[in-house]
Amino acid sequence: MIPPALEIRGLVKTFAAHRAVDGIDLTVHSGTFHGIVGPNGAGKSTTIGMAVGLVTPDSGQIRILGHDALRERRLTRALTGVLPDGLDFPERLTGAELLRYSAGLRGLPRAAATGRAAELIDVLGLAKGAGTPLADCSTGTRKKLGLAQALLHAPRLLVLDEPFEAVDPVSAATIRRVLRRFVAGGGTCVLSTHSMLLVEQMCDEVTVIHQGRVVAAGSVTEVAAGSSLEDRFVELVGAEASGSGGLDWLTGAR
Repeated sequence: MIPPALEIRGLVKTFAAHRAVDGIDLTVHSGTFHGIVGPNGAGKSTTIGMAVGLVTPDSGQIRILGHDALRERRLTRALTGVLPDGLDFPERLTGAELLRYSAGLRGLPRAAATGRAAELIDVLGLAKGAGTPLADCSTGTRKKLGLAQALLHAPRLLVLDEPFEAVDPVSAATIRRVLRRFVAGGGTCVLSTHSMLLVEQMCDEVTVIHQGRVVAAGSVTEVAAGSSLEDRFVELVGAEASGSGGLDWLTGAR
């Protein structure tokens, strides 16, 4: 039996007096697209950061493909590709240099690293970015380079925080094709995003997080419960409809 790609139990993280993650349980089945959604400050990025070893939890368990991510960090990091939100790069390197540097950190043989980097640059449309210092690259190009970096070592679990932010529609279509091929080949992809449409288009399952807790989880159809996912999301996180009152000065006679 194939273990879940990601399994989290009782995860907790507190910053000063603020409990950012409050006992989250989460299961991501292998070979699926899984969306994680929630309002700003819900604890999504902190949860993802703990899952991939970027943030140390206060308590809880994390397993990646059956392995304890807190005790077997070297192994689980080798199984995981990560694109965090607000990724920092060594700004003086070009895109190609970044990929070579990342391959070296991952211990990839030079020939394999060169071939993989060339393919990713071609498929993701990064020919210009490959020769440009990262400091001079657009946000969209930097996002695609971050994705290339995450894919370079052929991970089994890909964890992406806002992967389509600032990416143009043509590049977004390319990224979707790459991710669908990755999952079709047996990989698992976790997407943290604010786009409910993206989740509906790409994801098999979705987890909704609010105030550090899971408020709904299951297939996209189950969580939507007969509504659009966006309407159901607003209902789940307790947001009140606004815009019907006030701001009379915007609609007054000119």
